Amino acid sequence: YIRTAKAKGVARFFIIFKHALRNALIPVITYVGPMTAYILTGSLVVETVFTIGGLGTKFVSSITNRDYTMIMATTIFLAILMVCATLISDLIYKAVDPRISFE
Repeated sequence: YIRTAKAKGVARFFIIFKHALRNALIPVITYVGPMTAYILTGSLVVETVFTIGGLGTKFVSSITNRDYTMIMATTIFLAILMVCATLISDLIYKAVDPRISFE
């Protein structure tokens, strides 16, 4: 595609953004989608280590106090976060590459 666009005389800006970047973004989206959820769940550990008040501190204190409802709620919240991050990355796939279809 790039070679053909250069032969047609298309501007370099359009070649990069329409042809090269579109194909190069697919592996990046694959990596960044779940990584955002991993970063947010990793913040629970950071909150616990540095004693910052937040969900991580509550989660660890609920484990030590054996508060099973809080443990389950936090686990479900993190699972929903993971599913949403994966869903958003799949939707971005469709926006970036029209060849990908949802069946």
